[in-house]
Amino acid sequence: MAGTALRRLMAEYRELTLNPPDGILAGPTNEENFFEWEALITGPDDTCFEGGVFPAKIILPSDYPLSPPKMQFLCDMFHPNIYADGRVCISILHAPGDDPLGYESSEERWSPVQSIEKILLSVVSMLAEPNDESSANVDAAKMWREDREQFNRRAQATVRKTLGLPVE
Repeated sequence: MAGTALRRLMAEYRELTLNPPDGILAGPTNEENFFEWEALITGPDDTCFEGGVFPAKIILPSDYPLSPPKMQFLCDMFHPNIYADGRVCISILHAPGDDPLGYESSEERWSPVQSIEKILLSVVSMLAEPNDESSANVDAAKMWREDREQFNRRAQATVRKTLGLPVE
């Protein structure tokens, strides 16, 4: 199975290299291991994360694309759908099939037709429009709902930190 996964990952890497999505750079950490990737995601325009450059890692299972990868930001992120340790919590990264809690439809969850590019585009979308109903960070979700101005200030501090600028 790892051979099939490797061929698929090499094709995805080639496609991301030839046609990178705006604001996203991604590829294997080194060419000896296609199952560990690093990514740089630029904060989406017209959002509180605009201008930030957020490093992340993606760990792919040996049975990819049958099972979803795991993604984790490598910088501090205060966001409703990102755990305190940086792990990303969005539907596309959840195992295929029906949600045992009944919150997500199986169409929203991982399937082999998804790709690393689709994951990264979903994460950019998540940065722009958090899902505060299914939060990984309850404090961030609460602040997003109840005090958007404070949330935006906190996000801007994160942006400045990722750029090596002093946080005001």
